[in-house]
Amino acid sequence: MASLLQRRGVSSLLALLAGALTTLTFAPFGLWWLGPVALAVFYAVLQQTSLRQALWRGWLFGAGMFGSGASWVYVSIHDYGNTGGPLAIVLTVLFIVAMALFMMLPALLYRLCAASRLDVVAFAGAWVLGEAFRSWAFTGFPWLFLGSAHVESPLASLAPLGGVYLVTLAVALSGALLAKILLARVWWLLAPLAAVWLIPLALPTQWAGPSGDEVTVSLVQGDLAQLSKWTPEGQRDAANTYFRLTREQALDSDLVIWPETALPMLEQQAMPFLQRVQSTLPADSTLMTGIMQRDRNGMFYNSMISLGEQPGQYRKAHLVPFGEYLPLESLLGGLLQIFNIPMGNIGAGGDDQPPLQAHGLRLGVAICYEIVYPELVRARAEQANALVTISNDTWFGHSIGPLQHMQMAQLRALENNRYLLRATNNGMTAIVAPDGHIMRQAPRFEPAVLNGTIRPMEGLTPFTRMGSWPTLLLALLMLLPGGILRLRRRDPHAH
Repeated sequence: MASLLQRRGVSSLLALLAGALTTLTFAPFGLWWLGPVALAVFYAVLQQTSLRQALWRGWLFGAGMFGSGASWVYVSIHDYGNTGGPLAIVLTVLFIVAMALFMMLPALLYRLCAASRLDVVAFAGAWVLGEAFRSWAFTGFPWLFLGSAHVESPLASLAPLGGVYLVTLAVALSGALLAKILLARVWWLLAPLAAVWLIPLALPTQWAGPSGDEVTVSLVQGDLAQLSKWTPEGQRDAANTYFRLTREQALDSDLVIWPETALPMLEQQAMPFLQRVQSTLPADSTLMTGIMQRDRNGMFYNSMISLGEQPGQYRKAHLVPFGEYLPLESLLGGLLQIFNIPMGNIGAGGDDQPPLQAHGLRLGVAICYEIVYPELVRARAEQANALVTISNDTWFGHSIGPLQHMQMAQLRALENNRYLLRATNNGMTAIVAPDGHIMRQAPRFEPAVLNGTIRPMEGLTPFTRMGSWPTLLLALLMLLPGGILRLRRRDPHAH
């Protein structure tokens, strides 16, 4: 086996296939147990390689991962971005090539710090630091983190303890231990491998408890066509659809939530209509909706507002590059014109915006893509007793993208032990329990209203209190023994 892995063609192919295998761990496939298997293969193909070979195999792993797991990018660019097939393919391939570069970092860190007998520990630390770097660099792309697949696995209890990075750490360590056991026949490593999976079973998943009365909620899903949404006819259709669904199925709720840009118009234009809808609800009910705002300086904001007794607003703080704003606009010029996006350049809201409030709920808000950032949502959850996220996943059609997006939202609920309300334009609209499980879900690709109840949650999980830094510090410490030993070997005067 070891000699076979040293063949360059075999190892390169295995790295590519192992990366593709990770996609099966996520929704909708749910084969979370394949995560350690994929990383066991990756660990194996990195053995006895030069730095150049390690970087190449890291890139191949990334190409397999993003080529399969982020294939939905093509749907967004081609089907809804008004981009021709050949150009959409080129842009998708460029995206995959660029994202795969990030997977060279854990391969590099591992090869630099694999000099000790604790190389399995170094591998796990390198992988986690690689994911952390990817969540930060160039505004970040924290998609396909291996820990996100484990909402319903035996490792789930690690999420409220240390967040997605701690779950990922367990997955990566499991993969390295598994490979070491099979390649080197070091059978005593079965004990720590078993401990990685058995210890979480003894840990609680709930660190917070319900406090306060039940609140009835209605999440309204209009299922409007994206391509015609911003036309005058589409605006009228949106107003009629959301008013009708609310009047017919949501009038008895304390809280009614419409999704991101439910009404394809500016707040100033929509406000008379929204106030009319609010007036049809019971006196103590609250209507919340996603809406585009424009300030006095002409800057647009992707926002969520609440009407009723406690009006408020939240403006999206973490924007999507090339989707909501154009990085290096002076250099890239008219690139954004390739895409058919109604409002390309959007301003960012502040990081310290307070929760929206209604009926004893302090709702920490995340708009669309923001929900995939664990630290952003954690900061919101510190001040909130429930979470709400609105999204327009219509951009991704029938691809696997919205299903992965939903799974990451579930993990945010679990990390912070908060009920999470997710209202979308065409699915996945759902109510998520504090343990990350979906309580109720609306059917996809049809108009619907999802009714249910939630309660405020009080108390903070260890992750909500401390964030990701303890796990990242642990990952860094896991690299130190090998790194120090490597430096000593290079220095003949070291003692």
